[in-house]
Amino acid sequence: MYDENGNEYLDCISNVAHVGHCHPEIVRAAHQQNQLLNTNSRYLHDNLVDYAQRLSNTLPEKLCTFYFLNSGSEANDLALRLARQYTKHEDVIVVDHAYHGHLTSLIDISPYKFRNLDGQKEWVHVVPLPDTYRGLFREDHEDPATAYASEVKKVIDQGHQKSRKFAAFFAESLPSVAGQIIPPPGYFQKVAEHIHKAGGVLVADEIQVGFGRVGKHFWAFQLQGEDFIPDIVTMGKPIGNGHPVSCVATTKDIAEAFSATGVEYFNTFGGNPVSCAIGLTVLDVIEKEQLQAHALQVGRFLMELLHQQKEKHSLIGDVRGAGLFIGVDLVEDQTKRSPATKEAEFITTRLKEEFIMLSTDGPGRNVLKFKPPLCFNKKDAELVVDKLDKILTELEKKNT
Repeated sequence: MYDENGNEYLDCISNVAHVGHCHPEIVRAAHQQNQLLNTNSRYLHDNLVDYAQRLSNTLPEKLCTFYFLNSGSEANDLALRLARQYTKHEDVIVVDHAYHGHLTSLIDISPYKFRNLDGQKEWVHVVPLPDTYRGLFREDHEDPATAYASEVKKVIDQGHQKSRKFAAFFAESLPSVAGQIIPPPGYFQKVAEHIHKAGGVLVADEIQVGFGRVGKHFWAFQLQGEDFIPDIVTMGKPIGNGHPVSCVATTKDIAEAFSATGVEYFNTFGGNPVSCAIGLTVLDVIEKEQLQAHALQVGRFLMELLHQQKEKHSLIGDVRGAGLFIGVDLVEDQTKRSPATKEAEFITTRLKEEFIMLSTDGPGRNVLKFKPPLCFNKKDAELVVDKLDKILTELEKKNT
């Protein structure tokens, strides 16, 4: 990226420009379709059907019905409506520190937001974040996945005692605002068992982490294992490479229950020809430039470099991630794991002075987050880590 003075910046955080800022093929596809036709989705257009088919090829077979929208918030709001209509229940379970969007309905299920606003609604139930670094059950626990899932079961049982009925368990496949968290494998399978027994569905929010970012798989929920399939998947941000487009994928049963009301779902711009042309081209570029494999290779390389820094600098408490979704957890004390908030802010400010854009996340604003465009390469990784090493050394000298 470039500022008004022509200075070049390395972008380590824009997961919206998924395949790279202003990718020429994406720009070309948008321009060509704009010249031909752009209208609302009442007009049937091949792009809409083609895009749904291409997306279905990336997902488990049962996720076969697609709704197209314009933002991640719209997608999550629709997922909430789908879950409630299908289950005839109201209550929602979310993980602590979660963020699912800016609409009123989503602020209500985002502890990251509602704790600073009107507080928790009666129909919202918060379970512990499945964080094995500083959460309830840590890396030394014999089975953190089961332990964290049992917390969900506990909340369901408590709700049932008060005659509450659960529509959904709603979670990001990899919680990002919460601090780049990697849930223990098997967690979502066990949560799915509990929520299904309670008559609810499981919604996987892939808005920040889908589309090949995790490297090993196309979808982050697939990191849990082949035996886990969500009931609803939401996607946004990267799928249009900066163009406003989003999508909800779900099962035929859930979609049919939604349409059985007789009240149609209509979204004026959702699935318009230009948005779908762009969406199709993003998929083409991911495939053509092998960006999923690239994310895996570069992500592993970056993780190795960061682990080397962890050995060198006591300020780094944990390095975690998958593909090009990586968090560096900064701590004041290795034993207490207390968040090094001020140091994290100092580092991101200094990096900006070095023309590198990196930011922080997590409840303590102490986790350096890496979510760069997937064209981010090994040379970029070396540059960032080299600058990070120098700044950490500078900080250590300052503190002695």
